[in-house]
Amino acid sequence: MRFFICFATGILLATLARPVTAETVGEIGVDWAGNDIVIEAIADPKVEGVTCHIAYFNRGMIDRLTKGNWFEDPSNSAIQCRQTGPIVLGEIDKGKSGESVFRTSRSIILKSLRITRIYDEENQVLVYVSHGNKLIEGSAKVSISTVPLYDAE
Repeated sequence: MRFFICFATGILLATLARPVTAETVGEIGVDWAGNDIVIEAIADPKVEGVTCHIAYFNRGMIDRLTKGNWFEDPSNSAIQCRQTGPIVLGEIDKGKSGESVFRTSRSIILKSLRITRIYDEENQVLVYVSHGNKLIEGSAKVSISTVPLYDAE
């Protein structure tokens, strides 16, 4: 019975949680094999007035057929974040490890592309890092962007 209650609670929380969604704002065809660079806009769910744009490589079907590795895309990405309105900090994690803002799968299992936010209180800056995550190896591919916080005086 306890298992059922925990399971039901988990399902309820999962349906109530609103995942951050990315809006595709651009797509650049890079070759004849259908490979593209996708640009998405992601509004920070806990910091009103900040939007990040992330660009990443998306493999086409011809590339998948000729090179194999069907279900995996590279974790390479670039990120740029800007103030897009008055900044209002919500309840953000202010610890040194930061907080996940966005996550998307880059393969069927064990690999994702993430955006993590870190609050640099001393310098009054929000630091956004896009990085790959692999369960086994990790990833050294990192991109960073910062958004300064100014006092409204």
